[in-house]
Amino acid sequence: MPTAAAVTPASCYAICAGYEIHYMDWQPAPLPHAAAAPQVPTVIAWHGLARTGRDMDALAERLAAAGYRVICPDTLGRGLSQWSRAPDSDYCLAFYARLAAGLFDALGIERAHWVGTSMGGAIGTVCAAGLVQPGLKRRIVSLVLNDNAPELAAPALVRIRAYAGQPPVFDTQAELEAFFRRAYAPYGWLSDAEWRKLTETSTRRLPDGRITVHYDPAMMRQFTAHDDDYRIWPHYEALDVPVLLLRGVDSDLVLADTARRMMQCGPGARGLLQWVEVPGCGHAPALNVPAHWQWVLDFLGAQSS
Repeated sequence: MPTAAAVTPASCYAICAGYEIHYMDWQPAPLPHAAAAPQVPTVIAWHGLARTGRDMDALAERLAAAGYRVICPDTLGRGLSQWSRAPDSDYCLAFYARLAAGLFDALGIERAHWVGTSMGGAIGTVCAAGLVQPGLKRRIVSLVLNDNAPELAAPALVRIRAYAGQPPVFDTQAELEAFFRRAYAPYGWLSDAEWRKLTETSTRRLPDGRITVHYDPAMMRQFTAHDDDYRIWPHYEALDVPVLLLRGVDSDLVLADTARRMMQCGPGARGLLQWVEVPGCGHAPALNVPAHWQWVLDFLGAQSS
């Protein structure tokens, strides 16, 4: 494969479902000696519950170098996106699907692949199924579920709610980074520079000068106002696009029994599901090393061949 020039993303904003949503836009670098520029395929890369689109930087850079345009949004209430005015109704998968539909329309995206980590995978499933946003059903052409499934293990949800539902407050970045290293140890290997970047892109300064995590604490109301929101088997069974499941081998959120059930229904029963066990990771693989990138690239490439 020819080597592409380095790519630099643009930090952008769009109005989606009445809110200002931030996203990083990774435009593909032109390949050397390319003849006419072909139509550029687009990937939507959506982060997990308490994270931001910047988590997708490493994957997005690699995909952009391979010729894809990659859009990495911050979900409502996270990162640089606006916070909800109605938390009980907005912080749920159905409304996130409305945000996604608005993003497709605002950017003029007709068709796209979807890569979603954890919550991002659930949003992608709901969007691609078309049960709540019928207009997206034919616009999402493939789906990568990074440690996400139509049913999540209850003890793991309790663990996630414990650290995400009580946002900690610290005096220094070093303290916040130490917290992230403990909370996100299941991501697998990250370099010291990557941990520093994860921390710096996940920080919010409080009025008293101390720091906390970047998100709106009210986003956790999803688990009280919509307590069964992540049980989405009907959406999964309605999928008729190729699906890649990347399951952290030590994941406590996506159990192996759940993955086996996925192989027996919906896209699994139709021969559209690939299941890969990702070594050295729990919930969820950070998508920051060559093996992770290659699984995604091979899957996306197969949809274009």
